[in-house]
Amino acid sequence: MTRRWFALVILTLAVLLIGIDGTVLALATPFISRDLGASGTEILWIGDIYSFVLASLLISMGSLGDRIGHRRLLLTGAVGFAAVSALTAYAPNAELLIAGRALQGVAGATLTPATLALIRGIFTDSRERSLAVGIWASAFSAGAALGPILGGVLLEHFWWGSVFLINVPVMVVLLVGGLLLLPEHRNPEPGPWDLASVALSMAGVLGVVYAVKEVAAQGVHAGALGAGAAGAVALVWFVRRQLRLPDPLIDVRLFGNRAFSGVVAANLLSVLGLSGLVFFLSQYFQLVKGFGPLQAGLAELPAALTATVFGVLAGVVVRWWSQRAVLTAGLALVGVAMATLVSIRPHTSYLPLGFALFVVGVGLGLAFTVASDVILASVPPERAGSAAAVSETAYELGMALGIATLGSIVTGVYRGFATPAGIPSRAATSAHDSLAAATEQAAQLPARQGAALLAAAQEAFTAGLAIAAGVGAVLMLVSALAVWLLLRSAPLPGQSEIGVLDDPGVHGDPGGHAGVDAAGGPELCDRNH
Repeated sequence: MTRRWFALVILTLAVLLIGIDGTVLALATPFISRDLGASGTEILWIGDIYSFVLASLLISMGSLGDRIGHRRLLLTGAVGFAAVSALTAYAPNAELLIAGRALQGVAGATLTPATLALIRGIFTDSRERSLAVGIWASAFSAGAALGPILGGVLLEHFWWGSVFLINVPVMVVLLVGGLLLLPEHRNPEPGPWDLASVALSMAGVLGVVYAVKEVAAQGVHAGALGAGAAGAVALVWFVRRQLRLPDPLIDVRLFGNRAFSGVVAANLLSVLGLSGLVFFLSQYFQLVKGFGPLQAGLAELPAALTATVFGVLAGVVVRWWSQRAVLTAGLALVGVAMATLVSIRPHTSYLPLGFALFVVGVGLGLAFTVASDVILASVPPERAGSAAAVSETAYELGMALGIATLGSIVTGVYRGFATPAGIPSRAATSAHDSLAAATEQAAQLPARQGAALLAAAQEAFTAGLAIAAGVGAVLMLVSALAVWLLLRSAPLPGQSEIGVLDDPGVHGDPGGHAGVDAAGGPELCDRNH
């Protein structure tokens, strides 16, 4: 028993680091902009290319782990992640930094589905597995929220590249611990790995996400439409190919069940709000409120703490309320918290911002944990890698889309601000690229002109943040309603019609805990008061 939980520590360490890497750059963007001369568009790519690439490969890597072994894939990925992180820390320009982040995404894609699949194999008891998944999900949520805090600590004492070097010793610990503690887990009859399906899934995800990003940033144009159309065609082709293959990368028929689809959607949307919010609140705290990197990171601590605590508590909460209710409540909480930020201004005090982050963390911890547990328990162990990949793909797409869509809204509103009279044209042009550039230009101007330019830029950035928060709030609240309706009396894949998300005490289980049906398949039953 002790060995299982020590193994969980190693797996949790891996996902904690992946979560941190998704957001650790939030506080470093002003420093990167200054040191590498990165433009506003390049800053957005540095922030989200990691999640884009990771999301496009997760399905493929989850299936590969089912075939070659998840332990082997995890340890190989750890070596690659450490090496790429060390190189990325010393990138001499924005282009190579973007390339390094993309390679980190490739290595990260080997880690994330392997961790959840190994948990599925290590913890065969449903109650232990539920607790283990709660701890795992809390680490993922906490990593995303802790990224800015850790980044703030490092940036107070070192240069921006230090946020990448921290990956190296952690991955060494993961490698040693994995060799000693983790068992191998694979599908005994996996079939061949279809490279055409791998290519189609990558092309489809990247094409569609790129199109969404471009439309949000620049409106509808031919390039975005072309990329979106190509991505959609690739995804349709991918689905049709999976339906024909005897051993597909992913069983797309799972998505025909509205409960499964609803849970995957909840997984994606629960992190979309947090990622966009954290990424731009980090800049708001530094460049508008004047916080130092560490102070800005600590300002976001409420989200980290509550995401961690409520991620673990989610496993207890679902014993008293249905997974449907907990998922819906989590999404709604994030939506309500984001709605409170529509009134944000440069002079807004910290108290309402801290409370909003607190509530976002609560909602994320509940929603992501329950969604992951439902997805994992809905498949037999030999398909755990593919199911984990679906869960992680939703998470990473949420991370990428949060930065891309909400970030593009912030950037678009910001670039439209009116330049105060008397500002030199060269300074005005640079200031419109990003708030970091405006801050740098204002410092070089005479005091009155600099103050006017900085005030206008800060007001525009904050206005963009408020609009993005409003858009995110509407999206989250509509999604909460959709999840509530989709999960109503809908069985999960592999369940009988009576083993549904809202049925209390099925098969004589008064506590409503997950069990195993007569056929040996997982069964999720919730107590709903």
